[in-house]
Amino acid sequence: MKDLFLIRHAKSSWADDSLRDQARPLNARGQSQLAPLGRALAHHGGFAGQVYASSAVRARATLEGVLPASFPPDRVHVCPDLYTFDFRRLAKWLQERQEPGPVAIIGHNPALLELAQWLLKHPPEQLPTASFVHLRIPSQQWGELAKGKGKLEALLTPNEFSYRHVARKLKKRARTDGARPGRDIPAALQHQLGLMHQLTPGVIVGLDDEFLHQYRIAIRRSRALAESIQEVTGNTLLAKSTKELKRYANATSRLRDLHVFLQHLPSLCAANDELRTALHTYFEMAVESEQQQLVKKLTGKRYRKSLADWQDRIESGKLEKLAASLSRKDIRKTARQRIDEINRRTALLTSSSPDEDFHRLRKLLKRTRYLMELNRGDWKRPLKVLRERQKHYGHFQDLHVQIQLLEQFRSDAPDILPAALRNLETGLEQQKAEVRNQILALGGLDDTPV
Repeated sequence: MKDLFLIRHAKSSWADDSLRDQARPLNARGQSQLAPLGRALAHHGGFAGQVYASSAVRARATLEGVLPASFPPDRVHVCPDLYTFDFRRLAKWLQERQEPGPVAIIGHNPALLELAQWLLKHPPEQLPTASFVHLRIPSQQWGELAKGKGKLEALLTPNEFSYRHVARKLKKRARTDGARPGRDIPAALQHQLGLMHQLTPGVIVGLDDEFLHQYRIAIRRSRALAESIQEVTGNTLLAKSTKELKRYANATSRLRDLHVFLQHLPSLCAANDELRTALHTYFEMAVESEQQQLVKKLTGKRYRKSLADWQDRIESGKLEKLAASLSRKDIRKTARQRIDEINRRTALLTSSSPDEDFHRLRKLLKRTRYLMELNRGDWKRPLKVLRERQKHYGHFQDLHVQIQLLEQFRSDAPDILPAALRNLETGLEQQKAEVRNQILALGGLDDTPV
């Protein structure tokens, strides 16, 4: 078997008309695509063999930007023959290779795409810049390369492995002013559903944690708004779909906690590389397990049906009629009621309150904020206060989760650096106590609009 990686160079610049095609450099977006492309290739084994690049400036810049720092120089090649747009020349070049292992080619369209289409029975239709195709060829020699003999192992584009790339065109919220709930509420829910669809491929690929984070936000915004409608009207039209949204939010919760923990790990263990390595190895395995479970859910029939049902609810005349029955005054009234509930729960907090009380209040703050954002003009000052307060609660929750994860590790591996682990846990407990006191000092919220 032979592994072949066809990698299209990152986005190039057309700013200087005087440059010949081979001399065109990458533009700013192309430069930003390199690090995520390199991580995606490394994850899929793209650097396991020889790496070749076209002699064009944009291909060489892509090569330099994606290679791991420790990659052996004797396995890197710049080849003028790869500056071609004819897949037949590319196929002939490959058939002359003698390499026993995988080959990766950084080159150009249409040659790369047409070569993939020639090799595959069910070929891709596009290969955008900074994308790659991984094919497996059932041959012992490259000279046996033939039409229709390849198997597609992976086709990844920046839309699936780089949230930053996707975020260029994403609007996190619909443009609503709250003046017409019958229009604004369905529009807000439709917008969040669109985000879920756009983010799901990146969540499934699992190479950029930010996809999962933003996906969770889209679900929570949708659920918070649906629950608000039910709370104000007493109508259960959205109850079933809300339950399904909660199911998928819960399915992502632990994986998100693990992502955050691993992001914080270098600073948590700055003075102890041995402990950091042990924790990283252990929790990377946990991430892989959680990712597999989540992928199974998001690629299942139930998920597709849930989103289709949610789409039907949003587009139904019933929702528009229900939302139209709400007034701006109704929304403000509900937001005030939630602020009253926040203040009541805040007043009950003490230094000995269980962590779960802080967690429940954090979720209520978020749901209240999402409701207010439907009428952003009415709640400018309270929204600012809520966002700042959420930071404290979010920090408290992160510390709570980190301590829980360390306890899990200690339970499963009691003999690994117990003293260092205890010291780390003690430090986190002290930080959590400090954040708890900061929250207790905040007091209640002012419910005055604007």
